[in-house]
Amino acid sequence: MKIGIVCYPTFGGSGVVATELGLELSRKGHEVHFITYRQPVRLELLSPNVHFHEVNVPKYPLFHYQPYELALSSKIVDMVKMHNIDVLHVHYAIPHAYAGYMAKKMLLEEGITLPIVTTLHGTDITLVGSHPFYKTAVTFSINKSDAVTSVSQSLKEDTQRLFNTKKDITVIPNFVDLEKHKPTKKDCRRDVLAKPHERVITHVSNFRAVKRIPDVIKIFDAIQKKIPSKLMMIGEGPEREKAEQLCAALNIEEKVVFLGNTNEVNKILCFSDLFLLPSETESFGLSALEAMASNVPVISSDSGGLKEVNVAGVSGYLSPFGAVDEMAKNAISILKSESTLEQFKIGAKTTAEKFDIHKIVPAYEDVYHMALKNCISN
Repeated sequence: MKIGIVCYPTFGGSGVVATELGLELSRKGHEVHFITYRQPVRLELLSPNVHFHEVNVPKYPLFHYQPYELALSSKIVDMVKMHNIDVLHVHYAIPHAYAGYMAKKMLLEEGITLPIVTTLHGTDITLVGSHPFYKTAVTFSINKSDAVTSVSQSLKEDTQRLFNTKKDITVIPNFVDLEKHKPTKKDCRRDVLAKPHERVITHVSNFRAVKRIPDVIKIFDAIQKKIPSKLMMIGEGPEREKAEQLCAALNIEEKVVFLGNTNEVNKILCFSDLFLLPSETESFGLSALEAMASNVPVISSDSGGLKEVNVAGVSGYLSPFGAVDEMAKNAISILKSESTLEQFKIGAKTTAEKFDIHKIVPAYEDVYHMALKNCISN
């Protein structure tokens, strides 16, 4: 099958999932075409089965905002015609589902049918998509898709609550490639960032307010008062400066390392002892799953899809968002003894195995076939 994938080429969860999905599909023999404005960050190697097509947006003084949707829909049309793409998989409703629909209508004028699969990832629905300025267009795009998926049951329920959807939504959870999370002695150099007696705590996000970055710092502060620890902060975003200021106010600057965006998350996770994700909301919690795949237990909020990923008492603990003291107490209970920590590390890995990429990707293949069938019947 020839599959077009439209996504954001960033460190965000939707872009990561789309890229990893495309690479796995290519390994299974499918021909995959990524269509976006920049090569996705995890698309390290192109191969005979993997292709990248850049969307260029000409800049004209007439436009206050450059019309990316128009450029994207035109590029989709060109690539479908050039490469005989069978199905288009768009990740993130805005603006990709809308651009996909416009491309579909343009192709139909030329007698070409293009099935559209739309995957909903989170803030495209719960935050941006539900805004009155976008809600009508997002609802239309979802209902005009030939198949719709969401990354968690929680997100499916949010979508049905916020939008007048007429399409069935198939829940296909995010996944992890367990092979990429197998530690090696070369990778796991704890001594690079921490001393042998220190626990390593990690957080990965885009540092937006919804991630509750100050809570991460406060939880760590409570941990380090009881247990010698270092905190690895991975990512970039608007809350980083405030986080650095809070570390200074708490006098823990030397115990917190801000690493920015990096492609070496797996190497950092392999020497981590605990992962913190106290978000106000998470449609799934991909960063938590990737931590668990690296044998790292998770302290998280119980918001959104996190309840479907993190298992209390097995892979870590969940608390209401904002419950900093409770999260810190649970973290300390895991870290205080080697035997307890080892038990949770095993539990984290075992839980992550349920989301192995090889178990999840066939569900997307089934959806592609369903979309092809729906498109032909319509």
